[in-house]
Amino acid sequence: MNIWLISVIGILLIWIVIFVLRKGLRKEMVWASLITFPLAFTEPLFVPEYWNPPSLFNLATTTGFDIESFVFTFSIGGIASVLYEFFTNKEKHKKISIKQRHKEIGVFHKIALMSPIVSFLIFVFYLDINVIYLAILSMVIGIILLLLCRPDLKTKVITGGILFLVFYFFLFLVINLISPEFVKDVWTLNELLGIFVLGVPIEELLFAFCVGMLWSGYYEHVKHLK
Repeated sequence: MNIWLISVIGILLIWIVIFVLRKGLRKEMVWASLITFPLAFTEPLFVPEYWNPPSLFNLATTTGFDIESFVFTFSIGGIASVLYEFFTNKEKHKKISIKQRHKEIGVFHKIALMSPIVSFLIFVFYLDINVIYLAILSMVIGIILLLLCRPDLKTKVITGGILFLVFYFFLFLVINLISPEFVKDVWTLNELLGIFVLGVPIEELLFAFCVGMLWSGYYEHVKHLK
């Protein structure tokens, strides 16, 4: 049983359900998913340093890439971006005022948007620690700069982070229920902190919280919306 494939199919199905049920969220979901999708190209940095998942045609082990990761990044990007709207029924956006837009400090706005990717690349080249911590740290930088640019998004960003964390944690519990040995067999545990919450590595929870926070406000930040 390829539990990794089953997991990403399940997450994609949840993406599809939200997309079908909530017409007002479709544009944001597709935009976020297409932006997040290419991040799967970083997978060779994680395999096997962070984990070595079972994959179709054994691609993860032989190439570092796997088809499942592209489905995963596509799905979580769209879901994380709209969970706040989904649960609060706030689907409509409107442009922020020119005055407020000027407060985003021009170039600083662009720096904030690019900071997660740029900082991640810098960390990969200069810091010799597990890549999952580099990914988390780069997202934290992006979140801080996002909130400095758009403090009005604070409630949405924090709530979105919590919602995606709960969503991700629940999915992980289901996976562990189906395959109790999944974490032990797939993650490179000797490279990690060894802290677990109901069998879920703390790194995965930190990752989920940061993804939820960053993507909850990213669409509005890029498009100058509220």
